[in-house]
Amino acid sequence: MPNTKSAIRRVRRVRKQTQTNRIRKSKYKHALKQMDLLTKSKDKTKAKKYFSKFQSILMQVAKTGAINKKTAARKISRVSKKLK
Repeated sequence: MPNTKSAIRRVRRVRKQTQTNRIRKSKYKHALKQMDLLTKSKDKTKAKKYFSKFQSILMQVAKTGAINKKTAARKISRVSKKLK
C-alpha cells in the first residue's frame, strides 16, 4: 500500500496507463490476426487494401511505446514480403 501522497498519485497514474496500454496491445494483436487471415486467404487484394491500415495501426502503437518500434517495423516488413 502506498504511504506518501506522490506514491498514491503514482498508483492512480499507473493504473490508467496500464489500461491504455492494454487497449493498444489488443488493437495491435487484432490487426496482426486480421492481416494473417487475409494473407492466408486466396484473395490477396483484400490483404493489399488492409495493408496500409495495418501499417498505420502498428506504427501508432509503436509510437506510444506499447510495443518496440523495431518490432513493428519487423512485422510490417515480413507481411509486405508475403504480399509480393
